[in-house]
Amino acid sequence: MKQSSDHLSDVLAICRAERAVTASFSLGEPWALASEGVPGTMIRVAQGQPYWLQVQGQAPLQVLPSDLVVLPLGSPHVIASDLALAPVPFARMIERFAQGPKDENPLTFEHGGGGAQTRIDSVLLWISAYCRHSILTLLPPLLHIPAAQAAPPAMLGNMLQTLIEDSLARRAGWRLAAARLGELVLIHVLSNHFAAQQQRGQGWVRGLADVQIARAMAAIHGRPSHGWTLQALAREAAMSRSLFAEKFKALVGESPMAYLQQQRMAHAAQQLESGLPLAQIAEDCGYESERVFARAFKRWCGLPPRAYQRSTKALRNEFAALK
Repeated sequence: MKQSSDHLSDVLAICRAERAVTASFSLGEPWALASEGVPGTMIRVAQGQPYWLQVQGQAPLQVLPSDLVVLPLGSPHVIASDLALAPVPFARMIERFAQGPKDENPLTFEHGGGGAQTRIDSVLLWISAYCRHSILTLLPPLLHIPAAQAAPPAMLGNMLQTLIEDSLARRAGWRLAAARLGELVLIHVLSNHFAAQQQRGQGWVRGLADVQIARAMAAIHGRPSHGWTLQALAREAAMSRSLFAEKFKALVGESPMAYLQQQRMAHAAQQLESGLPLAQIAEDCGYESERVFARAFKRWCGLPPRAYQRSTKALRNEFAALK
């Protein structure tokens, strides 16, 4: 069977949007809004007057028309015509303008004064746990894609605006379309980001730039629950075990088995959110008992499996209520 040479696609295949919430804001200068953070991946595009965005802990960024901004983990942030203004909490706007569950009813509102207008369209994605834990946590809190750098120019922004318009019009199938189109925009952004890192020789994607190591990484991501051994992974890479282990660690920054363990835990988080029995998850991850698995999972994320299930269930409920 012919093997894929696009190993970045093999890895990013785990990034699936399970739900989407859409919104459109019409904002007149002067205006400022503050978000305490959202439980999802936020993607925004704007038209009209440029605006300012400041993600917590980051330098201010001026966003121009048709630029795309992505907050991979929904970090706290302020958007404003002038960052010197006192921002109004997004929560207050939601309380005032929301109409039922947000994943069933797009949020729209007008805010600000009578000055120059900015329209911001956004989609908030609930991304699969495997992707959140193994991919999104590796990203900076803000990704900015100037319109001139999109390929072709404005393509991503146009896709986002299309899904917003479909949701506002309540066209048949809009909720599924919003999740799938939002997912497509995110994959395009991630592909460009990681491809640039590959070219600069930065981060774990250095491993994907090496044909042999990339095969092993893709095998791990494709079947994290498989009973991989160092020898089996070396065989995937068509290398000797010792040379494979040395090269993998040099490029990826950790040993093959440590990387495998990280991916298994991320996959286990996905299974926990899916409601699979703990015993089955433990067995899939190669643990001899639920107790041993629970200890390993807590070391990985700081919460026991049951507590993780409760916390993510609360976040999923919050997802439908926040923008």
